[in-house]
Amino acid sequence: MQPKRNTWQREAVRASLAEAHGFVSAQQLHQVLRDSGSTIGLATVYRNLASLADTGEADSLQSPEGENLFRSCATQGHHHHLICRSCGDTKELSATVVEEWTQRVGAEYGFTEIEHVVDLFGLCERCRAAGRE
Repeated sequence: MQPKRNTWQREAVRASLAEAHGFVSAQQLHQVLRDSGSTIGLATVYRNLASLADTGEADSLQSPEGENLFRSCATQGHHHHLICRSCGDTKELSATVVEEWTQRVGAEYGFTEIEHVVDLFGLCERCRAAGRE
């Protein structure tokens, strides 16, 4: 894959994503950019978020409601997330047990090159103590 050109739009999306707390949707990020005076379009935000996820600069996951969410990636390589449904606080997990299980199940059925996505959603201690849902 050829590296993407660094345009002002890509840099704006990258910088705004780095400042975001937890995972955000393209719409949320677009609104933050617009509120700060940017003229960037929503389609451009979507395109740049997808590109950042493809290059490993951003994590991407699907919320329980089916919406694609993104955040600036702090960990290189495959990993999983524990995400607060209320505030979006995120912990990165290595989940060795999950990795071993996926390989074992794949081998049992004759599959190789197994890929998977495991993200856990719950309420963090702060939100639970505040009575948030």
